[in-house]
Amino acid sequence: MFRTEFDDPEGVRHGGLLTFNYRFAPDGLCTRRQLAAEGLTPGRQPIAAQIKWRRGKRFAYLYRRDLAVPKRPATDAQLRALTKAWVALSTCPSCKTEYGYYIPKRYGECLDCFEQAGA
Repeated sequence: MFRTEFDDPEGVRHGGLLTFNYRFAPDGLCTRRQLAAEGLTPGRQPIAAQIKWRRGKRFAYLYRRDLAVPKRPATDAQLRALTKAWVALSTCPSCKTEYGYYIPKRYGECLDCFEQAGA
């Protein structure tokens, strides 16, 4: 069943911002994630519209695809910094073992070291 609760393609009811129901946005308008999946970013363009769902508690801004610009690739320095951060956050400070996941901040060390300290 089609609900027209948030359908406002002229932007009269929602402060001048074109508003559509979930899955009913016109072609050419995309969310940030949809643009990112295509290797694009909104750039500095303004928000073109929004979609609303779940009784208006959920919403997503839409941007024009034709004004989107290609994403800039990360520099070598940025990639090195991300790698360094990953190593720091996935290495246990107690046993110095690097894991394939972040060490839980709740415990401050890997689960093995946490359990040994508690025993």
